[in-house]
Amino acid sequence: MSGHGSPELAVEGAEGLTVVVIASQWHDEVMAGLLDGARRALAEAGVADAVELRVPGTFELPVAASRVAAAGIDGRAVDAIVALGVVIRGGTPHFDYVCQAATSGLTAVAERTGVPVGFGVLTCDDDEQALDRAGLAGSHEDKGHEATTAALATAVTLAAYPRG
Repeated sequence: MSGHGSPELAVEGAEGLTVVVIASQWHDEVMAGLLDGARRALAEAGVADAVELRVPGTFELPVAASRVAAAGIDGRAVDAIVALGVVIRGGTPHFDYVCQAATSGLTAVAERTGVPVGFGVLTCDDDEQALDRAGLAGSHEDKGHEATTAALATAVTLAAYPRG
């Protein structure tokens, strides 16, 4: 199981953070689970200032994250972004292109802006793997919760270091 060895993160001090959750619209059931996990993690950390944005697919996550990190939300700087999506392998190289673009694009946003980006993009061989990671009843993992917790923990850690 890919979650083996993952740390148990307890996020303290996240109450005042401004967080944006950006989620793709593909794969309704999987995305519902990922979003529920993200919402639960935000609530557990006491984050009240969270905005959800929906984009068509995983490929669009980096441009949305880039715009939000630069512009903020309603005049507020964004402290953390959570990117949620799912890509299921098909019979063409499209899977590889979308996964690479999302990964490198979201990494570039975090590096360029200094805003932590929680990577909640599932890259799976089939629907069963995605459902098993979506945080649904019967799932073995909750990647929406994990990605959100990681983004929050990083934002809290970096709060003492102003963006340059």
